[in-house]
Amino acid sequence: MGVDYYNILKVSRNATEEELKKSYKRLAMKWHPDKNPVNKKEAEAKFKQISEAYDVLSDPQKRQIYDVYGEEGLQSAELSSPNGFSGCGGVGGGRAYRFNPRNAEDIFAEFFGGLEKRYSGDGGVGSQGDKKAAPVETKLVCSLEELYKGGRRKMRISRTIADEFGKAKTVDEILKIDIKPGWKKGTKITFPEKGNHEPGFTPSDLIFVIDEKPHAVFKRDRNDLIVNQKISLLEALTGITLSLTTLDGRNLTIPVTEIVKPGHEVVIPNEGMPISKEPSKKGHLKIKFDIIFPLSLNAEQKSDLKWALGRVDK
Repeated sequence: MGVDYYNILKVSRNATEEELKKSYKRLAMKWHPDKNPVNKKEAEAKFKQISEAYDVLSDPQKRQIYDVYGEEGLQSAELSSPNGFSGCGGVGGGRAYRFNPRNAEDIFAEFFGGLEKRYSGDGGVGSQGDKKAAPVETKLVCSLEELYKGGRRKMRISRTIADEFGKAKTVDEILKIDIKPGWKKGTKITFPEKGNHEPGFTPSDLIFVIDEKPHAVFKRDRNDLIVNQKISLLEALTGITLSLTTLDGRNLTIPVTEIVKPGHEVVIPNEGMPISKEPSKKGHLKIKFDIIFPLSLNAEQKSDLKWALGRVDK
């Protein structure tokens, strides 16, 4: 028979009109693309299948031809407006019956009418009289390593929705968030209408706002990374080789050969944070120095310093 519309709608072959409506309502609400922003392509395919099955089985003429001749019978059945078949309802000849995927949204809108939220291709609008509930924001705290390398977070949420009978129920859901390298504190990730569904309101949007966890070594300044490095006065005068572990686990060896004066800064290009809009580029790594002076010097040390520094001054 090809496509099994009864199986797609999860009903028996002798399902009543009411059973068809109930099953369509449940499945269409579950698989509507706007309710599945993460797996949108899979949802669109299933939503179209469900709509096609309901379109055929809810029409007595189409269902009769489908039951006798199967999908091929529908494809060769003669069309007429508005319900898709001519008065003879015959098979063979005439224009071919073809389900138009764009009708899926029309079927959904006509079926739910003003009782449920209507969806549109631009992300959805409420039915007449519905108001959009205020968005719900929650922090998503990320380590600096996550914001450097990127990654995926899975967030479990609980929310209240209306079931197929309009009764409120609580459901758990896992949302997947792909963190892009270089995202900054304050970046917002929006999941449309994943908030609670209250009567008379379109469900609110759920918004995750990126927050940044303090790091033990690095401090972020926009796209740059700052390291405050303590060194002794001797190291400031004679040089030092620094060793740093980057946020992605690499070891950097940084020779500092020049005299480090107060306010001195070493800048290493392209070792800062990734730039989210240009992932191939990075900011700078900036090393700032805190020179630790000795607490005291004995007479011999002072004499040696005077001799050494006196020769340098000459």
